[in-house]
Amino acid sequence: MPGSTPAPSRGPLSTDGPVEVRRSARRRRTVTAYRESGRTIVLIPAAFTPAEERRWVAQMVAKLQTREERRRRSLGGDDELMSRARALSAAHLDGVPQPTSVRWVDNQQRRWGSCTPADGSIRLSSRLRSMPEYVVDYVLVHELAHLLEAGHDARFWALVARYPQAERARGFLEGVESARADGARADDGDLVD
Repeated sequence: MPGSTPAPSRGPLSTDGPVEVRRSARRRRTVTAYRESGRTIVLIPAAFTPAEERRWVAQMVAKLQTREERRRRSLGGDDELMSRARALSAAHLDGVPQPTSVRWVDNQQRRWGSCTPADGSIRLSSRLRSMPEYVVDYVLVHELAHLLEAGHDARFWALVARYPQAERARGFLEGVESARADGARADDGDLVD
């Protein structure tokens, strides 16, 4: 990319993984931070001194953590998740699927959610806590639809499509998965810049 330094510098570890600092000659005053493939990426102007870099990295990491913590609190615990699932069932699935339990789990690293139709339980990956609420709602609707249709046939997708932001949320999750796969390939040395 023109104006960017090709080799990012690595910063200290945050509580949420490594921090990667990318300097850009085109960037004059703005600083941006975001999460990508388990890392925090901080974009800074190339002209920043090491002291300015440390100060801005610390500030932006703290800002990201505050924003994510606020989102976690707004999504709440298992009781709030159950209430959210019931509201989504009523709004988009005629209130037919009635889960017996809905809870956050930390052991789902490859799935966003899962359910057991036989007992009506739904589990959402805690990785979703840092994502937009419409994405969490989509995963809930997806799992609620599985309480009615076990497979991924046309009837199942018709139920999921009742959620107005289904396509947008699917696109978001596909982007996350793609970035994650690209990051894994880069970490394995398969990608060359």
